[in-house]
Amino acid sequence: MNPDLLKKLQQITEQNVMNIETHKKEGNHAIGFYCIYAPTELAVAANAIPLPLCGTRQDPIEAAEESLPRNLCPLIKSSYGFAATDTCPFFKFSDIIVADTTCDGKKKMFELMSDIKPVHVLQLPQQQNFELFLEPWKNEIENLKSIIEQTTGTEITREKMGDAVKLMNAERKAKKRLMDVAMANPSPITGKQMVEILFKTGFFADKEQGIDLMNEIADSCEARTRSGEAAYKAGTPRILLAGVPIGLGSDKVVHILEDSGANVVAFENCTGYKQTFQVDETKDPVDALAEQYLSVPCSVMSPNHGRMDLLDEMITGFSVDGVVDLTWQACHTYNVEAHQVQRFIEDRFQLPYLHIETDYSESDTEQLRVRIEAFLEMI
Repeated sequence: MNPDLLKKLQQITEQNVMNIETHKKEGNHAIGFYCIYAPTELAVAANAIPLPLCGTRQDPIEAAEESLPRNLCPLIKSSYGFAATDTCPFFKFSDIIVADTTCDGKKKMFELMSDIKPVHVLQLPQQQNFELFLEPWKNEIENLKSIIEQTTGTEITREKMGDAVKLMNAERKAKKRLMDVAMANPSPITGKQMVEILFKTGFFADKEQGIDLMNEIADSCEARTRSGEAAYKAGTPRILLAGVPIGLGSDKVVHILEDSGANVVAFENCTGYKQTFQVDETKDPVDALAEQYLSVPCSVMSPNHGRMDLLDEMITGFSVDGVVDLTWQACHTYNVEAHQVQRFIEDRFQLPYLHIETDYSESDTEQLRVRIEAFLEMI
C-alpha cells in the first residue's frame, strides 16, 4: 500500500482528537457506542460525534480486575478499565454511553460503568424473528432517540435521520469497497494495514473525511492490482478471520498469521464485514434502522443463520484457503457457535479450519504461533 496514504491516515488521526475537542468546546456533543447493534445514525442526526468505545488493549485490564472477575472476556475488562482509569480520550469526550445486552458480562459491567458516566442500555432481542421482536426493537430505537435528544438538546427529525442514514450508508459503502480490494489475488494490502485503517477511521469526527480517505486508499490499491503490484506473491495462503471483534492492540492473531507467511484477506467480525450493511433509504428511518440493525448476524442471536450466509458469501468472494475463527476467553456465545462454524466450513467448502481461544496478553504468542504454522502447513 502507498506509504504516503498511511502517513496521511496517521496525520488525520492525530488531528482528529483536536477536532473532537473543538466540536465539544463549541457546545456540541459526542456519544460513545459499544456495539454494532446501536444505530449511530441517531447521534449523527443530533450533530453529535459517534465514537466506538470497545476496549482493544491490554493496558487497562489490571485496573478493571479490581472490580471485575479475572476470568471475564478481555474486551469487557479493557472497556471498563479505560473508563475506570480515565485513560481513553474518546470515553472522556462522550456525554453519554449507549450500551447493549449482547452478553451477560457486558450488561452487568455497564451497571458499574453507570457510576462513572451516564449509560443507556439497549435491550436487544436475542432472536431475529421480525414478527415477534421487530416492534419491541423499534420501541428501543425510539426511546434511544428521545434519550439522545435530551442529552444534546437537539430535536431529531425524520429529515435529519434520513440524512444521517445516507451519510452512514456512504461510510459503510466506502468500508466495503476498501475491504473488497483484498478480493484481488494476490492482495494489494496486508491484513495488518486493513485493521489499522478500519480502526483509526472509525473515530474520525468528520465522516466525509473518513469516507474520502478510504476511497482514496481503495483507488490506490485497485491501481496497484491493475499494474500487477501486490503486497504478497502469488500462492500466499489467503485467510478469512472470523469471530470476535478486533482492533489495534487486540490484533495479535493477525500479526502471527501474516508473520508466518499468510495474508488475512477478509474479516467476518463486527469490526469488519458485518458493518458493511446498507440501511434502506426509501423507508421510514426508524423502520429501516430497526430492520437492518436487528439483522446483524452476531453470535448473540439464536439461531444465527445469517452468520453462515455471510461466511458463505465471503469465503467465495475472497477466494480463501482457510478460516481462522477467533474467540476471546469467556466469550461463550462465539465459543459455542465455533462448533457450528467449523462443521459448516468443513462440510460445505472442505477448507482447513482453526479455532483459537485467547485474550489480549502476549503470554500465549509462541504457543499460538506453533498452532498457526501447523495450520498453514495444511494449506
